[in-house]
Amino acid sequence: MPILQVNFKLNVSSAEYRKIADSVAQTIADAPGLVWKVWLLNEQDGEAGGIYLFQDGQSLAAYLSSPVIGQIKSLPQLREISAKRFDTIPELTAVTRGPIPALLNASPASIN
Repeated sequence: MPILQVNFKLNVSSAEYRKIADSVAQTIADAPGLVWKVWLLNEQDGEAGGIYLFQDGQSLAAYLSSPVIGQIKSLPQLREISAKRFDTIPELTAVTRGPIPALLNASPASIN
């Protein structure tokens, strides 16, 4: 299952960013193939982002091409936006109890 990591700098206060995030949270939640998103915020350094888990690479690619990403890129409140795609390592993720659905019912011993 692929992971998308998005990071950016804020041109607004953390409170203002939370309002923006709240306005798009349900749209992001409704993205086809999205399993979950963890929202990130570093108030001290004025940075934010998210870690997303998708069912497959096609869903992740479709999300990156979606209007919501275009909207996020056009926001003057955000700058230095980066998006990186990663593959997961299921065996190690199971050992460290990562929240990947296919692994939730597997014990580390059963994966080896």
